[in-house]
Amino acid sequence: METGGSFMADPKFWVAVSFVLFFVLLGSKLWKAGTGALDSRADGISKRIEEANKLRQEAEAKLKEAEAARVAAVKEAGELLERAKTEAARIAATAAAEAETSAERRKQLALQRIAAAEASAIADVRNTAADIATAATRAVLAETMDAAADGAMIDRSLADLPRALRVA
Repeated sequence: METGGSFMADPKFWVAVSFVLFFVLLGSKLWKAGTGALDSRADGISKRIEEANKLRQEAEAKLKEAEAARVAAVKEAGELLERAKTEAARIAATAAAEAETSAERRKQLALQRIAAAEASAIADVRNTAADIATAATRAVLAETMDAAADGAMIDRSLADLPRALRVA
């Protein structure tokens, strides 16, 4: 560089002047654009944070609702289980009572059948005994009775007939 020359002839001076003019003329516009971009980005971030907070609050509310619904469902399930146990016990008791009643009816039916079979057996024994007694009487009468004894018995029976008719 030249010594003693004007500082205006120095290229560094003109670079510095153009640099200052550049920043004076365009700097404010660049500053406004830069700060505007940063402000809009900050606003976008703030909006996203607010939205995230709202979503978090909604999620917490839904979680509380879901927890309340779960508690209610557990309570209802417990009540249903208790009702089912009660109903099962009632059905079991009813079935036991019906089984007992059925067994009692069957016992009574069996006793009636036994009594009927016993009565039938007794009647059969009586009929058989009567048949045997009749056959034995015929055999005894056939061996011991002859025509003369038959005539005497018939005569006695005819003589006793008026007295037997009066009594009856």
